[in-house]
Amino acid sequence: MTDQSTSADDAHRESTDQLVFQNPVTRYPVIEPPEQQQPEPGLDAEMQPKSDRGEFSYRGTGRLEGRKALITGADSGIGAAVAIAFAREGADVAINYLPDEERDAQEIKRIIEESGRTAVLLPGDLTDKAFCEQLVTDAVEGLGGLDILVNNAGKQVARKSLEELPDEQMVQTYEVNVFAMFRITKAALEHLQPGSTIINTTSVVAYMAPEVLVDYASTKAAINNFTKSMGQQLAPKGIRVNAVAPGPIWTPLQPSGGQPIEELPEFGKSTPLGRAGQPTELAPAYVFLASPESSYVIGETLNVNGGMPTP
Repeated sequence: MTDQSTSADDAHRESTDQLVFQNPVTRYPVIEPPEQQQPEPGLDAEMQPKSDRGEFSYRGTGRLEGRKALITGADSGIGAAVAIAFAREGADVAINYLPDEERDAQEIKRIIEESGRTAVLLPGDLTDKAFCEQLVTDAVEGLGGLDILVNNAGKQVARKSLEELPDEQMVQTYEVNVFAMFRITKAALEHLQPGSTIINTTSVVAYMAPEVLVDYASTKAAINNFTKSMGQQLAPKGIRVNAVAPGPIWTPLQPSGGQPIEELPEFGKSTPLGRAGQPTELAPAYVFLASPESSYVIGETLNVNGGMPTP
């Protein structure tokens, strides 16, 4: 009897250890994406290999029960992983995306609804000022309110030199990454009550700017400063503003022009973990910043980058 009991205890301990002690180096595979190219904005459905958005792994604990979130760029990549995590944590979610991304958006809608929450689809172009304002109105109507805003949508196209950077691309990158964030946040303030949160997606490139991402990297630095300014401005109102800075994450941004095609097979291998991150690895950071657990965290940029040193 004693031997059987000891054996059972050992088996339970081994099972628990496997669950709790996961080596971050090997928890997700080291990917070597083949050279591939998609037209902008890119689709999760067409990526090789597929990204992990947490559909089968993220388990919520009710930390966002009853909350109402609007997430831009939520059809794929990091935004999709955050939408899934928020739903699993008990939030209803409105997701914004470009009309060309409808295929991915419908899949995220399915996952949210299968998680027992409401999904509101709001396609549209964030370079349109009027749409940015209407987006918030439609999200509030569809959700019955709004208390979490995630400014996540981004445009990223690599160019080898400044001479090769078209003026149109530079303008669009700022319109999507910076101006839309200003406009959507401004429109949302009418609806956000004390206890609400705003989370902006910046990037490690705000600190370590690659030579091929001049316009994109500069927008991410702007997002950092916007976050810190708004964090101070809104803190007395009980509204917290923070940011998450991803490292190299395998999303549709990369094969749709975000990286030089020939560099895709080595994407993310330069991190201390030796691999690219998966979108689902970002989701807990957004959940933390959206939840009351981070009530004393304001104006912070939370780096999730596989160990790349940042200020």
